[in-house]
Amino acid sequence: MDYANPHALVETDWIVENLKTPDVRIIDATYFLPGAKRDAKAEFAAEHIPGAVFFDIDDICDSGSDLPHMLPDAETFSAKVGALGVADTDKIVVYDTNGGGMAAARVWWTFRVFGHDDICLLNGAMKTWLAEGRPVTDKAPAPQPAAYAAVKNDAMVRDIDQMLANVESGNEQVIDARAKERFEGAAPEPREGARSGHIPGSLNLPFDQFFDKDRNFVMRDAEELTQAIAAAGLDLDRPITASCGSGVTASMLAFGFYLIGKKDVAVYDGSWSEWGMRPDTPIENTRIET
Repeated sequence: MDYANPHALVETDWIVENLKTPDVRIIDATYFLPGAKRDAKAEFAAEHIPGAVFFDIDDICDSGSDLPHMLPDAETFSAKVGALGVADTDKIVVYDTNGGGMAAARVWWTFRVFGHDDICLLNGAMKTWLAEGRPVTDKAPAPQPAAYAAVKNDAMVRDIDQMLANVESGNEQVIDARAKERFEGAAPEPREGARSGHIPGSLNLPFDQFFDKDRNFVMRDAEELTQAIAAAGLDLDRPITASCGSGVTASMLAFGFYLIGKKDVAVYDGSWSEWGMRPDTPIENTRIET
């Protein structure tokens, strides 16, 4: 069983062959949770794929929101991406150095929200690149500003009001990418003050189930992805919205669905950093009180 959209995933060989292709842009999307005590920018400066630029999801975002890395408006996105030397006609390859591509998937989804479909992920991310002894550099990028004109596709994004309405209607299936223990409310949330549990009626599919962990977090094949989705209780013929902690790992679910042909999976941008922090949102959990 082959991927329906294999163009969304490239191997290391492809990047090596296209490192100097004029209209190919490589983006490092590495992101760490605050508690990780790691500096993604510093790690990029020390080591990255030659020619790559750094996409900071906490900078290319809605700076007026108190929620983490919420999507910016189209004007802000266009200006910041253009400053990275990325044009709206370029082919983009995204990778990250942690989690097998979860942050890269967030950037992949973000570009697609703003109308850029010629974008793909590096299969296995930086883990595979390094394991194969591929070239890296500490040379600082010096991108030439490029023209970028973004148009936002709101159909790919869900907000709090839409999610609250869906709790009542059940029109869309909601799939949560967080770990099982967090989904069930059995483990505390990493963000201080967040309640535990999940959106009522939602299902759980931890994002790492899309990876073959024995092979440096490369994506599982199409049949295995389809089986994992079916095991989670999802109907591919119905609308699906992905959620997670802050809209990052949910994007990996959207990417996996895209690979097997379901292109219209939306992401709840605020995710649990919004839902779990508000006192007026309903929550379910399966935690056993003692």
